[in-house]
Amino acid sequence: MSTLLVPYYEHPSARPAEWAALLAAAPRLYGVVLNPASGPGDRPDAAFAEAAGRLREAGVRVLGYADTGYGRRPPADVARDLARYRDWYRTDGFFLDQVASGPEEFTHYQRLAVAAWGVGCTALALNHGTSPHPWYGRIADVLVTFEGDWETYRTLRPARTAGAAGVRHCHLVHGVPAGADCAALARARGADLHCAVPGTGDHPWGTLPHTLEPAR
Repeated sequence: MSTLLVPYYEHPSARPAEWAALLAAAPRLYGVVLNPASGPGDRPDAAFAEAAGRLREAGVRVLGYADTGYGRRPPADVARDLARYRDWYRTDGFFLDQVASGPEEFTHYQRLAVAAWGVGCTALALNHGTSPHPWYGRIADVLVTFEGDWETYRTLRPARTAGAAGVRHCHLVHGVPAGADCAALARARGADLHCAVPGTGDHPWGTLPHTLEPAR
């Protein structure tokens, strides 16, 4: 069963073994978030294009990362990122980060969703990091309703957000020790998808889940 949504923010030429491990895990992956330069960057990167192509051939969704600044980033800048991902990397969809969660910002994100659909998006993930207003379930395929560290996650019970039928909920957890059964905890808390990595600090998504780490 495909239950992993993996944000992996390392360059394929610098971490070839890790990208190979992702490819080998294809049947377990809902998708992989592609993030060449905190977005698509200013020009295509051949290594990322090759990695994205291999994942797609293996049946894995490839989602382009775009920061939305909790609604403060200009929509035209976000839309430009989305178009570049489709043109340069043929992404299936998008992973919008730092997404606001209140009803006041919903119209802003509805417009971004329309922009995403307009360039051929087939999977839209919104990373709120917390439970958003139920309206967001109308425009997303995936809602990230928790992002944080293991110590917080194992003692907290994030509420599941009501939304349209078919919307998946995802929990992203970092600082997870080896042997911790984050998958079972995510299921118990209503998450259809999850990612649990050992990384900590400012760049936890430069590590893979323990179960996907390549042999050394």
